[in-house]
Amino acid sequence: MLPPPGPIPRHVAIIMDGNGRWASERRLPRPFGHRAGMKAVREAVEGAIDAGVEVLTLFAFSDENWNRPAPEISALMDLLEEYIAREVAELRDQGVRVHVLGDRTRLTPGGRAAVERVERETAAGEKLSLNLCISYSSRGEIARAARLLAEEVLKGTKKLEDIDEEAIRSQLYTAPWGDPDLLIRTSGEQRLSNFLLWQLAYTELYITPVLWPDFNRRTLRDAILDYQRRDRRFGKVTAS
Repeated sequence: MLPPPGPIPRHVAIIMDGNGRWASERRLPRPFGHRAGMKAVREAVEGAIDAGVEVLTLFAFSDENWNRPAPEISALMDLLEEYIAREVAELRDQGVRVHVLGDRTRLTPGGRAAVERVERETAAGEKLSLNLCISYSSRGEIARAARLLAEEVLKGTKKLEDIDEEAIRSQLYTAPWGDPDLLIRTSGEQRLSNFLLWQLAYTELYITPVLWPDFNRRTLRDAILDYQRRDRRFGKVTAS
């Protein structure tokens, strides 16, 4: 599929929502929806490469998701390991470099080993940076940034008056890649769900009723085409 004509968002973020609803509509257990969503991740990655997107950030598992029933959490962690084992070679061959953002200390030992493996084995990728937000909380990320800056002040390596927006930005997980240009949320829900709250200040939002397991390259293309019709002013007024 040819890339959409016009400006391509450099950084796209996606809230992957609707796995449970997709399974429920088919009278299947929720884990079946999560498994079906694995195909959509590949579609998003390959679609991003085709379109010329440089950074793709996916919200895979929130910090709040740890409150779900234990069997579902176990299934999700198993699926994480399975996804990495199945896709790591393909991601490496496609030039995708994977980063896992979030509190990985809460992952199972197998899950931690899997994310360390995918980061290690894709470290040479230069075509697409793929950020997987796992055990991630945006409020937790901002609190972590504040804590890191406070530690620098206490150590004397930074002055209190040096704490500004750029200082906070530099301590966020996403610091190396900048803010998303486009956020896509599937399943039609219209909320941010504690995802990239700082980074989305001027991001263009695209809400689609498509459930995540049904997401494909055409869905991504539609979102980019919509993005290209936006007038991004960042709070400024266009001169008349």
